[in-house]
Amino acid sequence: MSHSRIVFPLDYPSLAEARAGAARVRGAVGVLKVGLELFVKEGPAALAIAKENGADLFADLKLHDIPETVERAIASLAPADARFVTVHAAGGQAMLARAVERADREAGGRLTVLAVTVLTSLDDSDLAAQGVVGRAQDHVLRLARLAWSAGVRGFVCSPAEVRSLRTELGPHAILVTPGVRPAGSAAGDQKRIATPAQAIADGADFIVVGRPIRDAADPAAAAREIAAEVARGVA
Repeated sequence: MSHSRIVFPLDYPSLAEARAGAARVRGAVGVLKVGLELFVKEGPAALAIAKENGADLFADLKLHDIPETVERAIASLAPADARFVTVHAAGGQAMLARAVERADREAGGRLTVLAVTVLTSLDDSDLAAQGVVGRAQDHVLRLARLAWSAGVRGFVCSPAEVRSLRTELGPHAILVTPGVRPAGSAAGDQKRIATPAQAIADGADFIVVGRPIRDAADPAAAAREIAAEVARGVA
C-alpha cells in the first residue's frame, strides 16, 4: 500500500495537539514520527500515539553520544515497540555497532536503526564552514559506508543523495527520505528537496512529509494525494 511508505512527523508542541494531528491522518499514513520537540516535553507518552492510531512508530531521537549511553538508550526504547530509531552516523563505528546489536537483541529484528548522514538543512557551504571537504553528497557516502560497515542497514538521506546511496548500498538498504514536498509546495527550511514520485523513483523506501500534510485544510486528503504520487513513483 502506498500510504504505508509515508512518514508523518508529529511536530506539535503538546501531547494533546499531537494526538489530534495523528487522528486527522489515521489510516492515511503508515508511520508516525516522534521527534525531539515532542519527546522532550512529553516523554514516553508521545511514543504511544502511533500504536493508538494503528501506525508504526518512528522514534526520531537522533542519538549521538558515547557507545554505552546510546546502547542503553536503545534498550530503554525497546518496550515502545518502535519500528525505527535514528542515530547520527557521525557518532562513529563503535557507537553504531552497539546500537544495532542492542536493537537486534531487545526487539528481535523489529527495530531498525537508521543512520542520519547529513541533515537536509545543510548544504555544501554549511559543511565547508565545519571543515568538511567536498560536496554534501560525498560526505553522505563517506558516513553511509562507515555505518554500513558497523552493521547499520537503514539510512536517512535527502532526495539529492537517495539515488547514489541506493546504487552504493544495494537493494537491502532501507532508505528514508525527508525533504519531500509535493509539486508547488514551499521548501521551508529544507535545502535539498524532491517530489514524492521523484524520491520513490530514485530509490527511497519511505518518505517523510510534514507541513504539506499538517497544514492542509484536510490532512487525510493531502496524505492520500501524496500516496497517489508515491504510486506513480513506484510505477
